[in-house]
Parts: sequence; structure tokens; C-alpha cells
Amino acid sequence: MIEATGGEALALQLAEEGVRHIFGIPGVQLDYAMDGLAQVSDKIQFIGTRHEQTAAYMADGYARSSGDIGVCMVVPGPGLLNASAALATAYACSSPVLCITGQIPSSAIGRGLGMLHEVPNQSRILDSVTKWHALARTPSEIPGLVREAVQQLGSGRPRPVAIEIPPDVLAARAPLELVDPKFGQGRAPTEPDLHAVAKAAELLRGASHPMIWAGWGVQAADASDSLRELAEALDAPVIMSRTGNGSLPGDHYLAFTTLSGRRVLPACDVLLVIGSRFLTLKGSPIATAQGTKVILVNADETDLGEPRNPEVAIHGDADVTIRAITELLGGFARERSHDSSLDAARSWAAAQFASIQPQQALLSALRAALPRDGILISELTQVGYAARVGFPAYTPRSIISPGYQGTLGYGFPTALGVKMAHPDRGVIGITGDGGFGWGMAELATAKKYNIGLVTVVFNDGAFGNVRRTQKDDFESRYIATDLVNPDYLALAAAFGITGYRANSPDDLRTMAIEALGKDEPALIEVPVTEMPSVWHLL
Repeated sequence: MIEATGGEALALQLAEEGVRHIFGIPGVQLDYAMDGLAQVSDKIQFIGTRHEQTAAYMADGYARSSGDIGVCMVVPGPGLLNASAALATAYACSSPVLCITGQIPSSAIGRGLGMLHEVPNQSRILDSVTKWHALARTPSEIPGLVREAVQQLGSGRPRPVAIEIPPDVLAARAPLELVDPKFGQGRAPTEPDLHAVAKAAELLRGASHPMIWAGWGVQAADASDSLRELAEALDAPVIMSRTGNGSLPGDHYLAFTTLSGRRVLPACDVLLVIGSRFLTLKGSPIATAQGTKVILVNADETDLGEPRNPEVAIHGDADVTIRAITELLGGFARERSHDSSLDAARSWAAAQFASIQPQQALLSALRAALPRDGILISELTQVGYAARVGFPAYTPRSIISPGYQGTLGYGFPTALGVKMAHPDRGVIGITGDGGFGWGMAELATAKKYNIGLVTVVFNDGAFGNVRRTQKDDFESRYIATDLVNPDYLALAAAFGITGYRANSPDDLRTMAIEALGKDEPALIEVPVTEMPSVWHLL
């Protein structure tokens, strides 16, 4: 039992939970929280950003690339609203983010008195971008709420959670007790129904051409090793969704992208779908051949029902369920087939992708520059779209995208968070000039904390994807797509950061290797012109 302010209790419990970094911006409603963190600065580093959106994006990148909790802290009202786009991305991408947000004074909540940063029903805003949230009413509640937040992040489908704390609660002193994190710490995976698992194992054992569809849920559950064991036992090609890239090493003999998988999937008679919504961008189920039996495995029950119609639906953690299926197969091992159609599918996909230039050449240059365990953060840019099927990831959690949320501007700040989580690994963030404009002020954050991220900006002077749509579908009636950009080399210099200008893929490879070797922030501009559409490959 100790006597402490609510802010001190918050900081102490976060330290007990193993939090080592918090991303955020101080403000008057957070004064006592910031003072609490100042008192534990030997345990927790507070990274001050230039925008709340960046704070939450950094927490997302930190969490998704590492599997650890990513924590952001923002003031109420406009601070939380600024962070909400990033929280929506984390929600879409199953990312374990803890958002700590201020509130207005407890006595004023819900009264509409026009308090500083007041927005109506702030708690209801959090309903849209978190799976759990709570409001602290007293200092003594704070340690338990932090413990509950961490437990929520480790159970079921990982998605953001939030704690709201009014400034009077942060300032008040009270006797309180920290909660021992040894009880309930770590993941609490959802256990699958064993009858459903047995039925899935039976179907897979009897299949002539079993295949696996791997979504992000495989990596979110740290299930890549168990996936590989099952795939090799079944000799089953693994088709990795656009967010599932990295579930198997990209050069594994059973690894396929959605592009190469397009050619092998029609032969499948039993398809095991793990950790994926298994829907197209239009919301309809992924097409399979008539008669294909589909087994769905997901930690989120909502991703097992309509419009899908599976033969077997298993509500369970990906790793636990894969291991249970493998165990029930009892040492079953299908002979490796050396099916020539698999090689033909890869060759066809490579030829298709090679026709998309300069995207293919630019991505090949980046892959050559990054170490095998290097991480790519892929923004919504022409090169980023192509990366969904054309950038092989060799380790889990090594290619990060905004998922179905498609949040333009997420790339640069998210990549900063990734690099904070992995200071010893090569990290490259790619972005277009449009998306980079959302957060270019965070070059100051990169410089201040010496975050050794290499940022590549593809500069075509436009919102290129929208501009092409206006050209192709609206008789070139261009509106609001041309951009005025800075001199990127001068911009880098203004922040004291090394800048490069790459005029070819070879330049990009050479400059990226040099920049990665310096372990300091770097900005590489790549001037480009209009690029061909890649949508027919996606």
C-alpha cells in the first residue's frame, strides 16, 4: 500500500506491466500523468511527437511489429480525435495498442459546460475504435484498470483498448495498491472447440489437394512456426493474404502470394483459412472452386459467419488451433509432390509483376538493400500497392500495412514506431509525396530521438491514384490532385537529417544501403512519373 497521486499510480503500474515507451503529447489535463512519468523516466521513455495522430500511429507500429503493447497518451477532445484515425487503423489491423486519454474534470462530464477540450460523449467515440475502454473515477482504481487493459490486450483478438482519466483523478492523492502483473500477464488465447478441430483434421487428412490461406491473425498469434509445421506435414501450399505476407518466409517452397495463389487455388479441395476475414475488398467471400470445403479459424467470432459459408468454423486462437490440428493428425505426413503447377504459378506471377514498372524494379532495389530480417512499412502509394504481391517478407511481422482501413498518411509515423521497437534491425518506410505530407513535421521527432528510420518518398507531384482515376474514368477532369511539394533535400537539411535523391532503382538500392548503415534518420526522395495501375494484380 502506498500513497500517491493518480498520475503517479498510472506511471508506476505501467512500469510494473513492462511498458518501456509511451508516445504522446503533454497537455494541461495530463499534467499529473506527465509528472508521474517523469518520476519513472529510468524505466519508461516518453517520446513526444508533433501530432497526436503520430503518437497513436507510432504505438501501432511499435505493437504490430513486435507483439508488445504500444502505448499512446493524448489530451481529451481534439487530442483523442486526432489520434482516432490511427486507433481505427490499429483496430482494423488487430494491433495491441493502449490509448491513455485525458478527460474533462469529473464533475463536468456530460453536463455540456464548455470545458476546455470537451466533446460530447467522448466515451462513445472510443466505442468505435477500441474493443474495451474504461473511465477512472478515483486514483485507487487506476492500477486495476491498467492491469485489466493489459489482460484485454492479451485475450481474444488483439485490438486497441483505452483508459480515460479526468485531471482531478490524476491530481488527487490517495492510499492505493499496485497490482502484481505476474498474475494474468501475457496472452490468454481462445481455446478452440475440440470437436470442430477433430472435424477439420479429418477433412485435411482426407484431402487430395489441401491448401492454407493465412491472414494477419497467424502473425498476431505468433503462429508462424506451427503454421510451417502443419503446412509441411500436409504438403499444403500457403496463400498469404495482403496482410498475411510473412506468415511463411517468402522463399519457402510452400509460400504463395495472392497473385501466385490465384493460379493454384482452383485445384484445392479443402482450404484451411486461418486468421483472415476471407473477404474481397467488396465484402464478398474469396472465390474457390465449386465443391471446395472451407475450414475457418479465427479468434473473432464475427469473422466466421455470413457472408461466409464454411464447412467447419472454429472460434479459437490461431496458434493453439493449428497445434491442435497437427496433434490430431498424429504424425501424418503427405509425401512432397514436386507439383510442376506450383512452379508454373510462381513463374506466371513473376512475369505478371515484372510488367509493372518501375514498381517492380523499385521494390527489388529495396528488398536487396534490406537485411533478411529487415522491415518494410508500406504506405498507400503506387509502390506500396505493388508491395502487396511483390515484396517477399522472410520473417514474421516484417511487412506492415494499413489493412482494410487504408489510412493515407499512416506510413511515416507508423514506421517511426516500428524502428523504436527494433533499433537493431533495418527498417524502411515507403510513402508517396501525398501521404508523407500528413506527417512530415515528424522529421523533428526522428531527429530529436535519433530514430534510425530510412524514409523513401516517391514524388510524382500528385495524389497519383486519384489522378489516374480522374484521367481514366472522368475524361481527365482533374480536381484537387496536384501537389506543391518542398525541396526534399532542403527539407531534410532543415531538420539536420541526411537527404538523398535517387534517380533510378540502382541509385535507390545504393543509397538505402548507405543510409541503413548509418543508424540515423534519413530521407530518400525518388522522383517518379505516372505509374501503371497494379489493381488487376491485386
